[in-house]
Amino acid sequence: MKPTLVILAAGMASRYGSMKQVEAFGPSGETIMDYSIADAVKAGFGKIVFLIREQFEDNFRKLFASKLDGKVEYEFAFQELDMYLDGAEIPAERTKPWGTGHAVLCTKKVVSTPFAVINADDFYGFDAFKKAAEFLTTDCNEKTYAVISYPLMNTLSEHGTVNRGVCGLDEKGNLASVVERIGIGLQGDKVKVDDGLQPDELSKDTVVSMNFWCFHPSVYDLYEKDFKAFIKESIAVPKSEFLIPAVVDNFIKEGGEVKVVTTSAQWFGVTYKEDAPAVQKQLNDLIEQGAYSTNLWGA
Repeated sequence: MKPTLVILAAGMASRYGSMKQVEAFGPSGETIMDYSIADAVKAGFGKIVFLIREQFEDNFRKLFASKLDGKVEYEFAFQELDMYLDGAEIPAERTKPWGTGHAVLCTKKVVSTPFAVINADDFYGFDAFKKAAEFLTTDCNEKTYAVISYPLMNTLSEHGTVNRGVCGLDEKGNLASVVERIGIGLQGDKVKVDDGLQPDELSKDTVVSMNFWCFHPSVYDLYEKDFKAFIKESIAVPKSEFLIPAVVDNFIKEGGEVKVVTTSAQWFGVTYKEDAPAVQKQLNDLIEQGAYSTNLWGA
């Protein structure tokens, strides 16, 4: 059975200033998601799940139906504030989604195979999807998940600081922890962190998570259990978020293993509007190298 790719596209692009998930970056109007989907299909994924806000379903269908019909199975799942709350009342000041962990939970009813999770607005590269597909079809089980990792230097922005999940490894080289570091940026030839934590300087080779995870569908039980605990403790905190690394951390504490799978792929993203021209250039460079055609889905 082929693995599933879950694309998280329900977030509000607050720093970017628009709905960057559906912005065209490729020469024929391709979004970053188009490249991820094409790479995933080539790598052996059999189904795409778009996790979106329900109000955007028509827009997504119009954007992707003509491209994907007959090429790969796809389905939509929705993240809304009232989902999986078990009757808890949403605070009036709460406007943003509950976070990436809740987003994954909201795909529970449409995913039945081992699956990968990615961000809609990150370009991960074919090798990352190839490594993910290999893991999901050969090594993934109820006790073994994976994170596709990148060296920190390959994930920085020239136009501002970024937040990254710094991976800590155990003696076997498996994931021991993911610590969210905030305000990471280049200062001269050094990578500095402006979040008040130590160390305040990181190696350029530091292994980081770019939210590319590989899970067995049994993980949904853990997501549901942990989200119930999160709501009980944090529902009244307006900006609280239930994030994927928190679930992964609990999985590890309960005896699970998370493999750290390194990729040689080129990563880039669009945190800021100023990143857009660089992203377009990087895509054009890859097209010139023959990695992609000028019209990804063919006219």
